[in-house]
Amino acid sequence: MFFFGRRLQKATVSAVCVGTIVLAFLMACGAVLQYVNNWAPANNHKPYETILYTWLGTDTGHLTFHTFDGSSAPLLAEAGFLLDPLSSIWLLFVTGVGMLIHIYSTGYMAHEGGYYRFFGYLNLFMFSMLTLILANNYVLMFVGWEGVGLCSYLLIGFYFHRKSASDAANKAFIVNRIGDAGFILGMFFIAWYMGSLRYIDVTAAARSGHFAIGDPIITAATLLLFVGACGKSAQLPLYIWLPDAMEGPTPVSALIHAATMVTAGVYMVARSNALFVLAPASMKTVAIVGALTAIFAASIGLVQNDIKRVLAYSTVSQLGYMFLALGVGAFAAGVFHVLLMLFLRLCCSSERDR
Repeated sequence: MFFFGRRLQKATVSAVCVGTIVLAFLMACGAVLQYVNNWAPANNHKPYETILYTWLGTDTGHLTFHTFDGSSAPLLAEAGFLLDPLSSIWLLFVTGVGMLIHIYSTGYMAHEGGYYRFFGYLNLFMFSMLTLILANNYVLMFVGWEGVGLCSYLLIGFYFHRKSASDAANKAFIVNRIGDAGFILGMFFIAWYMGSLRYIDVTAAARSGHFAIGDPIITAATLLLFVGACGKSAQLPLYIWLPDAMEGPTPVSALIHAATMVTAGVYMVARSNALFVLAPASMKTVAIVGALTAIFAASIGLVQNDIKRVLAYSTVSQLGYMFLALGVGAFAAGVFHVLLMLFLRLCCSSERDR
């Protein structure tokens, strides 16, 4: 769409880009139904995992690295996908919300320039978000993680002729790079200490009983992962990019703030729950930061006059509640609150730019 969209009529761009997301939503519904009705009951409710190929490293064992205990582990990352109850929830509401926002955008952006470019960014965002959700390992999750970061930069700065929009896009990009540095270091710790970055392997190792509660290396790894979550999900002190992200078109605000990109940090912490349970200090940190963010952002939102900034600080506050729930071990409650925020944001984010 980026290369030939300029030559297409808007109706064609809409049919291709919106039709792709509608198809993705229908396929997501079908996949989740098959998992719930067929795979899960027949396989003791285990996750469904499929591996396409090895895209980083080699599966022949020729590339290895030394782990914490001195043993050798293969250096590889697979292009693999995993479906379980957690990813099913995110899969349905990301594709569902994305579909609604794409449909809404056809009318909202009908008289704007760069129509094809806007929908190209939206489609790339959805691709990256689905990669993040369905990945079966931390490395592939990080690919999607960086993809949504790039798309947020492009979408927030869509009106690039406005200095405020370009400044907001730059702020979002730079602040998220700080969080991403923590995420990368956390992945290095996990790979070095556990010998794998596949979710199933890491979870099995964490629940094997071989690691003590409060293990300092696991604590360091989870704290670094939480730094990445703070950047993506706008927690203290990395919340400053989200209010300015309202400079993008209203559909962008809905897509980023409704329940997609900003909940990526919540998803990552929930996905890593087996590690966080072994690190009480990390969970306490998550809970404290979440509680402080919830109160701090809500107090700022009380004195805002711009409805879009009120919504932005409200979003930051609600994300704080999610991390508070995750930090006290109520992982199901934290994920459930994502859905509550989703409906609230969808009701409010349709306010048109003034």
